[in-house]
Amino acid sequence: MLAGLLLSGCATVPSRPPRLLPGDPELYGELEPLLDVRSEPDALVIRLKSQGCLRKEDLRFFVEGKDAIPDVAFARRRLETCKTTGPGSAEIRFGWSELGIAGATAVRVLNPIGKAG
Repeated sequence: MLAGLLLSGCATVPSRPPRLLPGDPELYGELEPLLDVRSEPDALVIRLKSQGCLRKEDLRFFVEGKDAIPDVAFARRRLETCKTTGPGSAEIRFGWSELGIAGATAVRVLNPIGKAG
């Protein structure tokens, strides 16, 4: 009976999100700085500077898996030209499957993180 309880408890535990590793800021300094990045069980969430009209479609991601830890980088497809008085930042979610790295235990984000830019 104890084994049944232990096994049933394992089924309800949410999966652990991949661990985030920083890229080399000297090597990839030309990439757009991210204000923040976090790993969730279902997605990688990035926060960027925004004038209030940034959409997910305005971004492009690049994934390279040279080793067991995939490298991920983000870039804008186009500059924001809106003149709204938005929040100053936007949060965008990219699902692990969407990035093509579902099941990864760690991810290296190449963009500089936590810099005002």
